[in-house]
Amino acid sequence: MEQIYLAGGCLWGVQEFIKYVPGVISTEAGRANGNSAQTKIYAVKSNTTENGTSNNSDYDGYAECVQIEFDPSITSVTILMEHLFEIIDPYSVNKQGVDVGKKYRTGVYSTNTLHLTEAEHYITSRDDADRIALEILPLTSYAASDDIHQHHLSQFPEDHHLCNIPWDLLHKYK
Repeated sequence: MEQIYLAGGCLWGVQEFIKYVPGVISTEAGRANGNSAQTKIYAVKSNTTENGTSNNSDYDGYAECVQIEFDPSITSVTILMEHLFEIIDPYSVNKQGVDVGKKYRTGVYSTNTLHLTEAEHYITSRDDADRIALEILPLTSYAASDDIHQHHLSQFPEDHHLCNIPWDLLHKYK
């Protein structure tokens, strides 16, 4: 099994979509490449934590992402990139749907340089490569999101209105 980290705006939607893609073994919502593993993501996109206390941690540069464990005999980085491009606007900088800010940027992160090379090749082979705003970087840090964010849209489908990805597309591979 191998791991890669994909950022595509709100992690709830990315996780709900990608976990059903053939070859994906498991997913975990989290934050990649921030300066502090201590940063907490706000519960239900507010400024309070799950227990109601204020969480005023400064944003530390992270990207909301989904850690993906996949079986390389079934899928590949290229195929995962194709799927990511089904649910993102690849030309948008720091914005996906109504979610705006650097933490909502699109990206691919990995500790495996072969993954990064394959992702870069996917981008450069596209006719629109010069317009794509997706970053491809080594993974420097990762922290899992709070439990409330894990498989959030499966547990709380009523929160789908907070996600820019249509419900039918989220479950295209279910």
